[in-house]
Amino acid sequence: MSKKENTPQIPNAEELMQQVSELTDALLRERADSVNVRRRAEEDKARLGTFYKSLVIKELLPVIDNFERALKNTPSDLADSEYLKGVAGTVKQFETILNKLGVERIKTVGEVFDPNLHEAVSMEEGSGSVETVTEELQAGYVLNEEVLRHAMVRVKSGE
Repeated sequence: MSKKENTPQIPNAEELMQQVSELTDALLRERADSVNVRRRAEEDKARLGTFYKSLVIKELLPVIDNFERALKNTPSDLADSEYLKGVAGTVKQFETILNKLGVERIKTVGEVFDPNLHEAVSMEEGSGSVETVTEELQAGYVLNEEVLRHAMVRVKSGE
């Protein structure tokens, strides 16, 4: 074996520049991948938070419904009682908290019927072609453009 075969080959400047360029490209791709992974993790975390928030809110909606029913069906002799004022205050507090969480009540009476937001329970015939909500039977709610619960309504076609 000659001495030349045992000596490692020193790359020339062009080969070194090629290696530096390849390593720089690989590093930039890894950094971009890392940024994308962090961004996706944050998005997933936000989606998961919204998912659990909507689950809790859906569980609370029947409680709010029952409070509202109690207020609507109050006997006239209790109309000015402090107890009733307390129940009304509790309903108002629920509404305030829902608003803070980004929950909106779906508009119903007088609105054009929208099957994406409303669930028609009954239909009255009219002379026109536009279907309008005439009565709200149960409130519907939306969270971040997602319908938590459709509003149950009565609809009349045309005026």
